[in-house]
Amino acid sequence: MRRNILVLGMSGLLTLGAMAPAMASGHPQPCTAQAPTDAKALIGRWDITIDENGKSAPSWLEVKLSGFKTLVGYFVGTSGSARPVAKVNFDNGKFNFSIPPQWEGGNQDFVIEGELTDAGIQGTITTSEGKKYNWKGVKAPYLKKTGTVAWGKPINLFNGKDLSGWKAAGKENQWIVKDGILTSPHSGANLVSEQKFTDFKLHAEFRYQKGSNSGIYLRGRHEVQIEDSSPDTHPSSVLFSGVYGFLAPSEINALGPDKWQTYDITLIGRMVTIVVNGKTVINNQEIPGITGGALDSNEGEPGPIYIQGDHGPIEFKKLVITPAK
Repeated sequence: MRRNILVLGMSGLLTLGAMAPAMASGHPQPCTAQAPTDAKALIGRWDITIDENGKSAPSWLEVKLSGFKTLVGYFVGTSGSARPVAKVNFDNGKFNFSIPPQWEGGNQDFVIEGELTDAGIQGTITTSEGKKYNWKGVKAPYLKKTGTVAWGKPINLFNGKDLSGWKAAGKENQWIVKDGILTSPHSGANLVSEQKFTDFKLHAEFRYQKGSNSGIYLRGRHEVQIEDSSPDTHPSSVLFSGVYGFLAPSEINALGPDKWQTYDITLIGRMVTIVVNGKTVINNQEIPGITGGALDSNEGEPGPIYIQGDHGPIEFKKLVITPAK
C-alpha cells in the first residue's frame, strides 16, 4: 500500500510539474498524446462499394477522433441502420474494427479490415455468416450549397393511371394501379423512378395498413421511414418520418394506419427538412451518409426516388417532385 501511495504521489508531482508552465500562463494545455499523424487521413466519411462476387453493394463509414488518440466511428452495411463502432484500431496505414450483426443471419461479428491508399481506402469485410468480400472506398462529398435555390416546375411522378416512369427492382413486381392509387398489396419488389434528381422538394400522399413498413429513398440513398408507429412512441430514426438510422423526428406526428397522410420533404445537398401532416419534424438537418438498402453509394451523383415495397402493403395517391433548376 505504501509503495502504491508513493508511486501515485510521484505521478501526481510529475503531472503538476508538467502543468506548471500552463498554470503560470493562465491557459491550461491539453494532454500531448495524439493520434498517429497518418491516422488523420482516415478521419472523415467514406462512400464504400463492396464486391459481393461480382455484384456491387453500397456501404458507408465515418471515422472520428474521440479525445486525443482514440478513433471511433459509424458504419452502414448493405442492410440495416448506422451502427456505432466503439474503436477503430489503426497502425501504420492499416485499420480494422468489428461490429455485431443487426438484421443479418449468422452468429459472429462483422470484421472490417482496410488500409489507406492513394485513391482512398480498400480492404475486406467478413460477414456474420463468415463470407469474405473485397471493398473500396472514396471520401464522401460535402455537398455544401450556397446561395438561394431556384425551383423548377413540379413533376407528377405518378400519373394516376399506370406505372409509367417507374421500374420494379428486386423481386417479382407486385405494384399495380387501382382506382387511381399506386398500390403494393403485399411484400415484393421496390419501385424506382426512371428520372434522377439532385436537389428537390417532394410531396407524397400515402396510406399504410396496421403493422406495415415502407419508406421513400431520396436520390435512392437516404430512406425516410414510413412505418406504423404510435404517436405515443418516443421518436427514433428508425420509426415513422425518421431518416433511417441517422435523424430522429421531433415527434411522431402520424395519423395511424388506413388514413391518408402527407410528407413534404426538401433536400438540398445533405440538408433535409421533413414536414409531416403539416408539421415540421426535421428542420434543415444534415444526412451524414447513405442508409441501409441504398441503391449505391455514389453520393455526389443524382439519384432516383425509390419506394420500399418489401415490408408490407403501402399505397400512394400523389408523388409530386419539384427539382431545383
